[in-house]
This record gives sequence, structure tokens and C-alpha cells, in this order.
Amino acid sequence: MKVEGFVASLRNAESIGELFKLLEDKGAPVAELSGERFLIVVEGDFEGTKFWTEVNGKKANLVLGDAMLNSASFPFKCKKPYTGGNAIFVKFENIESKEFLIAYKSEEITKAFHVKDGKTRKIELDEYEALIEKMPEFKVKGFSEEQMDMMGAFFG
Repeated sequence: MKVEGFVASLRNAESIGELFKLLEDKGAPVAELSGERFLIVVEGDFEGTKFWTEVNGKKANLVLGDAMLNSASFPFKCKKPYTGGNAIFVKFENIESKEFLIAYKSEEITKAFHVKDGKTRKIELDEYEALIEKMPEFKVKGFSEEQMDMMGAFFG
């Protein structure tokens, strides 16, 4: 499947639960798209209810930091009005951590996964919460110092 097809399929969701199920059915949180593996991060709003992705118990956008700039991001809309968000695709090869937790969350729903040595296993909320403290620091390659200097010169 291509990234565009993956993002287009998200528009079929009619609830946050369906959105999380669609993600899982498509292979998320680590999906192979166009011959490459990606960590799939989503965040957005579904009729006033926020949803987000956590990595090791913290919001993904905070954990990923400047690596977010080095990832592909695609906005998506769902069938219902005032619904949608962003799907962020982080190249799995850029993730330096061998073990981490991913959770797709809203105020009422959590779909959690344990990723270890490239293999993904679905886990229950209580196991997710118990494992958070045991996880090593999540590390992903961001921009190098040289790339940051170039961006500073470009935007500066």
C-alpha cells in the first residue's frame, strides 16, 4: 500500500474507535508502506474530542521533537463534519530505540502496543501503564547539527 492510500483510508472512520481500528487493520503502529516501514503517529479532533499518540507514556509530538520536521505529515478528514487530524510517518530506520510503547488515545479509548526488536504486540491498558516506567529512553534521529545550521542560515 502507498502512503496516500493509507491516509485516504482514514476518511472512512465514523468514530475515534473506528479510526484506531482502521490504523491497526492497516498495520499500525509500524506499517509497511511503499516498501518502507514507518511508525504511524496520529493526532487530531473528532467532533470536539481530541485524540493523540503517546510514545512511552508521553505525547508523541513532545517525544519526537525535531524528528517531527524530518517526518512526512499528511492532514486527513473523516466522514463526519469537524473531524480529522494529521497522520505523521516516521521512518522506522530513523528510530534508534529497540524497545518502546505506542498508544493511540482519546479521553475514553486507548489502543496500546509494545514494539520490541521491530516486532509489534498489542497490549492491554494495565500492561501499557505497568511497562511505561521500564522502557528505555525513546530515541529517534532528528536533524544533524549541520542540517540545523543550514536551516538557520536559510531561515535566518
